[in-house]
Amino acid sequence: MNPWLLVAALLTFGVGLAHSCLGERYVLTRLFRRTALPKLMGSEGAMRRVLRFAWHLTTVAWWGFGALLVLFAMEGRFDSRRPTLLVVAGTFAVSAAITGFTSRGRHLAWMVFLAIAAIAWWAA
Repeated sequence: MNPWLLVAALLTFGVGLAHSCLGERYVLTRLFRRTALPKLMGSEGAMRRVLRFAWHLTTVAWWGFGALLVLFAMEGRFDSRRPTLLVVAGTFAVSAAITGFTSRGRHLAWMVFLAIAAIAWWAA
């Protein structure tokens, strides 16, 4: 077991949590108080949803990297290909769910994320 990689993984999970919580409180909330947000698909609400899910997708990606760091900390205890591909598949599946749900299916990235998840899962 590599303790330094576990520390890096914990830091990665922590920075993701801080990014989402603090960003929601101090960045997004203040940004959404503005009345002159650009319109996306004809509404400021759509712009708010896109900004929010894009913000939180960063956290999902960091947590996926954190999970990979945990796997790589287990030196020689697993065949790295399958678990790595499953983490990638899970990360993109969550990204697809967040994107699809928050955009109400209008942002087409959810389909691409879902395809990546399916391909990675199948390859695992």
